[in-house]
Amino acid sequence: MSASGGTKAIVAALAANLSIAVAKFVAFLFSGSSSMLAESVHSLADSGNQGLLLLGGKKAKREATPQHPFGYGRERYIYAFLVSIVLFSVGGMFAVYEGYEKIKDPHEITAWYWPVGVLVFAIIAELFSFRTAIKESNQTRGDRSWTEFVRRSKAPELPVVLLEDLGALVGLVLALGGVGLALATGNGVWDGIGTLCIGVLLIVIAIILAAETKSLLLGESAGIEEVEKIKAAVVDGDTVTGIIHMRTLHLGPEELLVAAKIAVQHDDTAAEVANAINAAENRIREAVPIARVIYLEPDIFNAEAAATGTNPGKPAGAPAPDGSGTQAPKDPGAPKGLGH
Repeated sequence: MSASGGTKAIVAALAANLSIAVAKFVAFLFSGSSSMLAESVHSLADSGNQGLLLLGGKKAKREATPQHPFGYGRERYIYAFLVSIVLFSVGGMFAVYEGYEKIKDPHEITAWYWPVGVLVFAIIAELFSFRTAIKESNQTRGDRSWTEFVRRSKAPELPVVLLEDLGALVGLVLALGGVGLALATGNGVWDGIGTLCIGVLLIVIAIILAAETKSLLLGESAGIEEVEKIKAAVVDGDTVTGIIHMRTLHLGPEELLVAAKIAVQHDDTAAEVANAINAAENRIREAVPIARVIYLEPDIFNAEAAATGTNPGKPAGAPAPDGSGTQAPKDPGAPKGLGH
């Protein structure tokens, strides 16, 4: 997995969650706190989630095959989506069930020092993991806000770890509050309420993760900055005079497909067009290194037809997919370009 996959953050979160899960479960055995049981299952589920992210990164490195000619980059999206399912079911739904049972049939917390001590230890460990995830994310976040980073990031690992760690920290505070109120009032219902709140929190985070990774699985285009760089790189002002329309698609977090119909002069020779396409591909890869699969189709751009909005392939006046105007119809008398 590449650096942008946040391997360091995943490993840090895995180590923290394994140690916390063991400590929480021991605290549950000694105290009978349902919040501790819910939190131990949550940490165990998080540990499994980090394992899934690491496995997805490893599988994504496989070479392309005839059956999968564009490679396995999307494996990382698939495993990130599985994380949201695990977080929803094993983490969230279990905590909601456990909280409901505790509210319905509350029990007094014994050996209070166990859950309190473990929760304080867990908060410190999660803060270390969260700090590592923030530090790793800042290397790729740029000037984007955290909300934009989670929503727009093409590499799913860091947003997943960030949301998991944030949810874990808030869950620990809720657990500590529930245990504290149960001890202060002598009423175990507060422990159940804390557990129920943890479950709702995990379900909300799981839904957010599922929505974001679903979008990646469906296929997202390059970011606005990358699209503008590609447009600028394609046109040389000589042979390639413009872009008629263009599509981009992430084949994985670090692999981009670019397909465009480019405008060339009607009197250019096939050799001139071929050389111009090769040069344009080199410029694209230099401007956007992750653009590894590029298909450029030359065509004749008719300015007069574009101005009138006529387009034989679409309804009259339909805008071009890249928002740059209407696509021009082909000149019936002009020779067909390469790729037809």
